[in-house]
Amino acid sequence: MPADRAAETGRPPASYVTRVLGEVPCQPGVPKPDAILIATDVHRQFGGLTAVDVAHLEVQRGSITALIGPNGAGKTTLFNLLTGFDRPDTGQWTFNGESIARMPAHRVARSGMVRTFQLTKVLSRLTVLENMRLAAPHQIGEEVYAAVLPFLWRRQERIVTDKAMRLLRQFNLAEKAQDFAGSLSGGQRKLLEMARALMTDPVMVMLDEPMAGVNPALTQSLLAHIRDLRESGMTVLFVEHDMDMVRDISDWVVVMAQGQIIAEGPPASVMADARVIDAYLGAHHDRPLTADGQSLTRADAEVSSP
Repeated sequence: MPADRAAETGRPPASYVTRVLGEVPCQPGVPKPDAILIATDVHRQFGGLTAVDVAHLEVQRGSITALIGPNGAGKTTLFNLLTGFDRPDTGQWTFNGESIARMPAHRVARSGMVRTFQLTKVLSRLTVLENMRLAAPHQIGEEVYAAVLPFLWRRQERIVTDKAMRLLRQFNLAEKAQDFAGSLSGGQRKLLEMARALMTDPVMVMLDEPMAGVNPALTQSLLAHIRDLRESGMTVLFVEHDMDMVRDISDWVVVMAQGQIIAEGPPASVMADARVIDAYLGAHHDRPLTADGQSLTRADAEVSSP
């Protein structure tokens, strides 16, 4: 069924994505056979700190791509730039062949690229169902002239509610529909954000640390939902620190360090890359230590060895 649905929408099935990415060289900024997102010369500086300095990045359509790197590597800042929540100093990027550089966040979302946040942005004093309905685009009842004429928007409201409940059932939140969103656990809020993002029928979903603060009981559920996004033909780009998760579900991994992309490739290849190991552990991680815990240089180690 997922493959059939992908074929019907003209989106590539996961098996095709896996095959074509297997033929792509493992090097930073490498072109992809069918890139949905292409970013070039994206630079963002805060005072004297360069947070993002990405020469070139392409994301393969229909893939699950992980964006990883140590804390402070610039991953979330890059997300913010691409989705219109921050403005770059320089840079251009396109989504589905159209330029969205410096486009405000709401227009980026309308173009088909939506995101979630590391710290969830649910509206705590609205119910779970109201959070979902609020995300539906092009609602007639939002227009001033139509708001006072219920016959103009009642039917659309029923359609939106049906869609919201269908997604809540899919994400195991239907029983919480009438509860305030603020009463949900951290993991349930992550599920709500993901479900709410799907109310817009996106082409690409960007997830900022979807597993952060999620208890183990919900982790497998979130992983299954991310796989379902790909199987339904969507493109997924996510930031994550859990390497087991990255290895488990990613088709492709992009590694950032100090604002730059230092490596790309399939998970197994990237995990074995010396540049990635150095970025996470430091170039000195395998040096022997002195008695007081200071690392030796190679020459010192050779002299001190028996």
